[in-house]
Amino acid sequence: METANVNRSHWSSRWAFILVTAGSAIGLGNIWKFPYMTGTNGGSAFVLVYLLCIVSIGLPLLMAETMLGRRGQGNPVAAMGVVAREAGLGRYWKIIGLIGVTGALLILSFYSVVAGWILEYTLRATAGFDGITKESAAAGFAGLLADPLRLIAWHSLFMVMTVFVVARGVTGGIEQANKIMMPALFAIVLGLIGYGMVTADMPAAFRFMFHFDVSAITREVVFSAMGHSFFTLSLGMGAIMAYGSYLDKGTSIVRTCFYVAIADTAIALLAGLAIFAIVFAKGLAPASGPGLILQTLPIAFSQMPGGVVVGPLFFLLVVFAAWTSSISLLEPFVALLIERFAFSRKRAAWATGGAVWLLGIAVALSFNEWSEVKLFGLGIFDLLDSLTTKIMMPLSGLLIAVFAGWMMQRRHVEDEIALGGKGFALWRMTLRYVSPIAIVAIFLHVIGVVG
Repeated sequence: METANVNRSHWSSRWAFILVTAGSAIGLGNIWKFPYMTGTNGGSAFVLVYLLCIVSIGLPLLMAETMLGRRGQGNPVAAMGVVAREAGLGRYWKIIGLIGVTGALLILSFYSVVAGWILEYTLRATAGFDGITKESAAAGFAGLLADPLRLIAWHSLFMVMTVFVVARGVTGGIEQANKIMMPALFAIVLGLIGYGMVTADMPAAFRFMFHFDVSAITREVVFSAMGHSFFTLSLGMGAIMAYGSYLDKGTSIVRTCFYVAIADTAIALLAGLAIFAIVFAKGLAPASGPGLILQTLPIAFSQMPGGVVVGPLFFLLVVFAAWTSSISLLEPFVALLIERFAFSRKRAAWATGGAVWLLGIAVALSFNEWSEVKLFGLGIFDLLDSLTTKIMMPLSGLLIAVFAGWMMQRRHVEDEIALGGKGFALWRMTLRYVSPIAIVAIFLHVIGVVG
């Protein structure tokens, strides 16, 4: 029978929790995906819907998942066992935690490969992108994907970086790393914004992102923004629940989650402004899709004054964002091995990291040597991406909303959320009705049932 572990490690302060949780949320989705999704979905129309969805979908679920972690005081599987038993429910609700920790490892297996691309481009940026053209940029990226040894080497390095931090512990590793990387990340973003205001076309970027045109909002824009608002906060992956379990009882979940959502959204918006200011200044296309970061921006860096400095800084920013997120993806399963099977932290971190590393090799090979290997018509990379982001994460998020909104006793929820009166009623109503409906709509859209 699961019981809350009252002797587990805790963050040293509320701000430590904000930093590490923001670090989990702020990843490639903010620096890479948000800008290209904004560019391909009408700019300001996407931003407007995205901001509304963060408030109405993302923030309520972030609070709920944090609450479950702190209430259960354990890894996501154990924590769900504790809160389910407390609510007089069966152990089958532990499936929420199991989906989360499993999904996090599967995501990390391909996330680390993509992060490896960023490490390669950080190295390239230090040498400069002189003479690069649209054709050579595309050929350079294609050459990286075609080289299994380079992909595996960068993937291996990134996994070692991730495991090293997690193995050092909650406060000595995860917290300390985020205390360094998160301020550095914000400083680099602000530096890029300052550079854009002086040498790039910041007014054009601002108009593109914030000159709201309601008439440009289409069904596709709405679904894209809804989906990204859910995924950007690391919801449904066990990471927030695991981090919430290290949050002490005296810390306000409402206030801390609000700050996390603000930080995550601010980084996405500022990164978008910095990127589009550079793109517009050089007459490049904002709707470049996923290639915006690795193919379009290198061209801009090669043409702009100070590009040899700005380029490496930008890619270092992306490395930090990917690193802090990957740490949060590894931690839930590591905590499970420590608490359920009495592993030491170092053994748990390296064992889990090793398993993810092996699966990541298969992902890397899916771009070249194993490109013909298909399952359900999908390559290994696409299969893992679809399984986790289109099925496991929405399912986990839906179950979290249902459990926290409908199954937990109201007094237990009020005890954790500590949001009185109309505020609590509004949050609970949103969690009960708005969030589940939105998640189901997102799921039906990504599988093609709803156009």
